[in-house]
Formats: sequence, C-alpha cells, structure tokens
Amino acid sequence: MVKQQISAFTYKAVGRANVLLSDVIVSAHKELVPNAVQRSFKAIWDTGATNTAISERVVKQCNLVPIAKATSNTANGQRIVNVYLIDLYLPNNVIIGGVKATEFTAVEGSDLLIGMDVIGMGDLAISNFEGKTCFSFRVPSIACTDYVQQINARKPNVNQKIGRNTPCPCGSGKKYKNCCGRNA
Repeated sequence: MVKQQISAFTYKAVGRANVLLSDVIVSAHKELVPNAVQRSFKAIWDTGATNTAISERVVKQCNLVPIAKATSNTANGQRIVNVYLIDLYLPNNVIIGGVKATEFTAVEGSDLLIGMDVIGMGDLAISNFEGKTCFSFRVPSIACTDYVQQINARKPNVNQKIGRNTPCPCGSGKKYKNCCGRNA
C-alpha cells in the first residue's frame, strides 16, 4: 500500500475576514514548461466558482500559453476565454499541479480565484472563533468534518453517572453541577 502525502496550510486573520485570501505562487504546468517562471500573487478562495480563474496579469507575468478556449459564465454574462494549464504552490508547500485555469477580469486585491475544482480535492474548514477568521485547507481529503457529530460526542451518556464536581462533558470548562447538570 502506497502512503499518500498529506499537505495542509492554515491562515489566521487579525479579525473577522469578509474574503478568504491567501498567497499563491503560479507557474505554467511543469510538464508543459519544465523551467517555467514562478510568480507570487494573492488568491481568493471562492466556493461559488466552479473552476480556478486567473487574471491577465498572471498570464503575462508567468508567460502562459493557452491550451484551449472555454465558455465562462459570470455575473456579466457568458464569454469565450482562454484556458491555461498551471501549477499552484500554496503556503506550507501545498502543491496542486495541472490545474486548468480560465482567464477572468481581476478582482480588486486578487489575481486568482481558487475554485471548487481545487477546493474539492481536499478539506476546507473555516471558523470565526473569538471574532478572528481562520481557514485551513488540506489535500487530499482524509476525513469528514462533522460538527454535529462533534457536539453529540460531548454530550454525556444518559446511562453514565457524572459526578457533580467533575468537569462538564460538554467542554465548557465548568463543573457539571454548574453547567449541563444544573437541570438534571
């Protein structure tokens, strides 16, 4: 059995973020251009985008050559756009190779949209704990993140006797008698 390498990165915002933004390095796909130029850009992680998209700036700076044409559906209607084969180098050495990216009009502050074609290769989690946005991505997908299951696992087993002064199994950090055991 061959072990699959798991890669991941986490971004933590100073406060609550309205956009999931990360650094990314882009190059032409290494099988097309072995010594391809690599350049750094900002990327928006967009679960509403079916595919990854790159701006004209990325195309020019990375000397990309189109491999095909595609119809792109945007808020402004349909249009025919170029398709490029690229490699993405995400933070913490997370590498996604051979991504088909369509050309789009850049969004302020970003030259790439990371779409569901990439997001769907792995696991994406977003939290806003204590008013600070944190998002984490790992590839390949290795588990289902199920918050309902996590909550249910913290609930006490009704057949199990819980001491009044023991920490509450809900994870609040309070004694059972001052938390979930208050109404028991």
